[in-house]
Amino acid sequence: MGNVKPRANSGEAQQDSTPKDIALAGAFAAFTVDLLIYPLDTVKTRIQSKDYKKLYAGRTNRASLWRGLYQGVGSVIFATLPSSAAFFTTYENSKSSLNNTLPNSIPESAIHSASSSIAELASCTILTPAEVLKQQAQILRNKPQSKEFIRFGGTRPIVAGVVAESTSLQALGKFTSHPRDLFRGYFALVGRNLPFTALQFPLYEHLKKRFTQGRQIKHDIAKTVQVNMMAGAIAGTVAAVMTTPVDVVKTRVMLAANARKESGVKDNGPAAGRKSTGKRPPGIYKAALAEIFKEDGFRGLWRGVVLRGLWSGLGLAVYLGTYEGGKVYLRRDSRHFEED
Repeated sequence: MGNVKPRANSGEAQQDSTPKDIALAGAFAAFTVDLLIYPLDTVKTRIQSKDYKKLYAGRTNRASLWRGLYQGVGSVIFATLPSSAAFFTTYENSKSSLNNTLPNSIPESAIHSASSSIAELASCTILTPAEVLKQQAQILRNKPQSKEFIRFGGTRPIVAGVVAESTSLQALGKFTSHPRDLFRGYFALVGRNLPFTALQFPLYEHLKKRFTQGRQIKHDIAKTVQVNMMAGAIAGTVAAVMTTPVDVVKTRVMLAANARKESGVKDNGPAAGRKSTGKRPPGIYKAALAEIFKEDGFRGLWRGVVLRGLWSGLGLAVYLGTYEGGKVYLRRDSRHFEED
């Protein structure tokens, strides 16, 4: 083990930031992005859905594409905060541990890829049910539902002075008979997020290193946010564009998760006619691919690529800029408190 020693700057986050700082910064970053970028994600989901041409395309339906852009945001906020805290805590700890135990011959990019992959596996366990509910809610037509949903919400909540049905609760009502179906998209989510983070984080870390070369920004919140937003925007856009085909398949699988509950409608989606076992149905991804190719051919795998690249780049810029800036703020606040 003589050739094993800490890398330059390795474990910086762990030495300067407490686990509590990392969790708080990650949760705050996720909350900020959810509120700012969510409408773009809703439009992307609708474009990638199998009913896009029927419900949202064309001059007569175009307005529907831009309605209810915050449908389902509640379920995401509740799950994103703990899942993001879990991701960043796992990522920082994994990166620090691997940097301090593996030989220096291992490239840093490999360390970052491995750390982000481990963190993603933990995060997706928490995020999957919310992601399924979110995408189900995003394509709802936002009409009052039957009385079976009252048991979840009681009276309807008032939003901006208008009585409205909670789309998150409507989506949840579809899974009352088979709640385990909420985890049906786990492998689809992991299948998208693993290559995304494996591409994004090494590129982000590389760009951050390049942008900070010769600059002292460790305790400067404004410069920290600026550098991380630039690196995050570039890394997020590149990774999002390259993983769009996997994202389209993931969307189809998650939107088909409640196929059996659609009353009075025969479902032709990937999950149609399958008995719920709480496990991933065999052939569901193959069926989703076949459905996409039947509708649009190879170009169907690239539906929403421009929008995905835009919202991922913008989202990651805000996400990582807020996260790293938040860590600097919490470190400074902690030091001032100790000095007082």
